[in-house]
Amino acid sequence: MATAPLLTATATGDVLELRPGGSWIAANVATLERLADSVAAQLDRSSTVKLDMAEVRELDTLGAWLLEKMSRRATSAGHRAEVVGVSDNYAGLIEEVRQVNRRTPATVPPPNPVVAKISDIGRSAIGASDDVTAFLQMLGSLCIAILGVLRRPRSLRLTSLVYQFYRVCWQAIPIVVLITFLIGAIIAQQGIFHFRKFGADSYVVDMVGILVLRELGVLIVAIMVAGRSGSAYTAELGSMKMREEIDALSTMGLDPIEVLMLPRIIALVCALPILSFIGSMAALYGGGLVAWFYGGMGPAIFIARLHEAVSVTHFEVGIIKAPFMALVIGIVACSEGLRVKGSAESLGKQTTTSVVKSIFLVIVLDGLFAVFFASIGM
Repeated sequence: MATAPLLTATATGDVLELRPGGSWIAANVATLERLADSVAAQLDRSSTVKLDMAEVRELDTLGAWLLEKMSRRATSAGHRAEVVGVSDNYAGLIEEVRQVNRRTPATVPPPNPVVAKISDIGRSAIGASDDVTAFLQMLGSLCIAILGVLRRPRSLRLTSLVYQFYRVCWQAIPIVVLITFLIGAIIAQQGIFHFRKFGADSYVVDMVGILVLRELGVLIVAIMVAGRSGSAYTAELGSMKMREEIDALSTMGLDPIEVLMLPRIIALVCALPILSFIGSMAALYGGGLVAWFYGGMGPAIFIARLHEAVSVTHFEVGIIKAPFMALVIGIVACSEGLRVKGSAESLGKQTTTSVVKSIFLVIVLDGLFAVFFASIGM
């Protein structure tokens, strides 16, 4: 039968005798902690501590550990501690608790900085190879799904495709127009400010037109799409993975690539050229307004100069890049979504990774296209 725990402390000179009694079990944890704290000051002052456990009626791991803590407190202060009166029923428990945390952890020598750096490089290389493998696997699965749709056109989920296109393209138009308009205006303002020193204000139109149509129009829009739609794809697919909805689709005999990824990626590939065109026009409009109000160049002069400076080739160069950038963004977003584990932390990490990788690959792809078009004279 459980009884209330007791702890009697008797000090004789430098000797402190502690006599615990009653039930030292987890059910009385609040009382036991108060009893242990009440004798803490006496443990620090006494040179010898004698712990007599003859009156302990019940004991579990918690009670044994509190008694062991009192004993260790005395020994850590350089005093002598002695435990007597232990019942045979609890002798094994006391001995086990006494061995806990007795070993001093082995000191780990600091790693060689050169070896550590090589190890980091190796881990990065392995991580990069895993990323490339995941990208190629998703690309291959996507190609197989496209071939399946070409053989069975009715298998294409048109409703999902239209909905994803509405989300990726139509809903993104306001923010794309706003950002590209401001970028075009800033480029024109800076160009006029600096070119005016050399009396070459008119060349601002050449710079804005060529830069926007060939490079910045599609690049800025692709970066915005990667941050807006790519992160949404990763979060959606990651949430489905966490709730095992993707596994449920496979169990029902449906291909998750065909059902979930294909409509999203096709919508992205169709939407990015349209958004790039709209963004480029908005950037040119912003540059034209700044040239009018800041540079004193009328709309008719700006349009005439723009017609002379740019050609259809510049527009083609920018638009050709858009589907490839959209494909990269979609594959990275979907593959990172499928790599989400069963925690919210993993979902946030993969979403961040998706955006960073997409933006990096978009910029690398833009550089490769720039070298390619320069080599063929476009």
